[in-house]
Amino acid sequence: MAGALSHIRVLDLTRVLAGPWATQFLADMGAEVIKIERPRLGDDTRHWGPPFALEPTADDPGLSAYYLCANRGKHSVTIDFERPEGQALVRRIAETADVVVENFKTGGLAKYGLDYQSLKAVNPSLVYCSITGFGQTGPYSRRVGYDFLIQGMGGLMSLTGPADGEPSKVGVAMSDVVTGFNALSGILAALVRRERTGEGEHIDVALLDCTVAALINQASSYLVSGEVPERLGNQHPTTVPNQPFETADGRIIVLVGNDAQFARLAAAMGLARVAEDERYRTMRARIVNRQEIVEILEREFRTRPSAYWIERLEKVSIPCGPINTLEQVFADPQIEARGLRRELTHERAGVLPVVANPVRFASGPTTAAKAPPMLGEDTATVLRRLLGLQDDEIAELRTKRVL
Repeated sequence: MAGALSHIRVLDLTRVLAGPWATQFLADMGAEVIKIERPRLGDDTRHWGPPFALEPTADDPGLSAYYLCANRGKHSVTIDFERPEGQALVRRIAETADVVVENFKTGGLAKYGLDYQSLKAVNPSLVYCSITGFGQTGPYSRRVGYDFLIQGMGGLMSLTGPADGEPSKVGVAMSDVVTGFNALSGILAALVRRERTGEGEHIDVALLDCTVAALINQASSYLVSGEVPERLGNQHPTTVPNQPFETADGRIIVLVGNDAQFARLAAAMGLARVAEDERYRTMRARIVNRQEIVEILEREFRTRPSAYWIERLEKVSIPCGPINTLEQVFADPQIEARGLRRELTHERAGVLPVVANPVRFASGPTTAAKAPPMLGEDTATVLRRLLGLQDDEIAELRTKRVL
């Protein structure tokens, strides 16, 4: 069955993570995604290794694990659009596209005639999404922004890490990922609007904006109270207990979201009297007396192994579980049952393991079957099919190093 977006063509001018993350989702949903890459170099992340699924050579950057995570389902076309001939080719592809996604510096594509206004002139119904560090407006709009920097500037690091230690970034590029999903949401909303009005759209998505928006309850708490939140390590600012606890043989995470859950937790641990104590009976009281109640629970958790506590607490519907390594994650029976590890077949690299798209449709697959492409592997095919170029024209462009 055709994917939900099989009628959509995407011109992908993005690299690294936020943009490719959004366009990979579009590819997973069936869109034709044409990824324009620099001849001989390609997307920056092709070089971010090891590990490599296919080792680089003098003539080819290979396939890095990083590149694999965000580029399946796409068609790689190498075009040097710093050259006039390359600019013309990309514009002609844009004329046939429904969506353009780019993550160049603000205003960076105007000199090539590939900015929104230039492409809108040849394709008025185009949905054009610009992803930048700081947005199209404001005093920082011309600055370059990368995930680590944005996690710091956006406040995320101030909330992450131990209470008595230094601020820490999240272990994955969370600002990029959140931005990719926000860009995707904007693109899909603009496509729905276009179906009704026939009008295109310019979407402005910034890593900094998306990171601040992703602070959710912490940002709201600050705006309401005026008090700057402090790092709590693995504890939660407004629910207690909600943290890891050391057991006799490891650590488990235990979360309590309301007073009824706390009463069940206390009873399962043989601490029913604690749930009746006015100092701990309500969430508000537990937050005020956080240190005392945590110490009581810590002492009890240390008396038994993790498996004992997980089994006991699950029986009374208390959210709990282990802190898994990635090896344990992909061996977990729930992860296996959900099919999150997939294998794609690549002509040169053989079997490539990938993480499946987590959104599932009852009507059919939502993970693209096409493996992440080698650099430029689809160049000739796409230029013949979309632009009607002949083999001799393509050969001439290769000789000029435009492709």
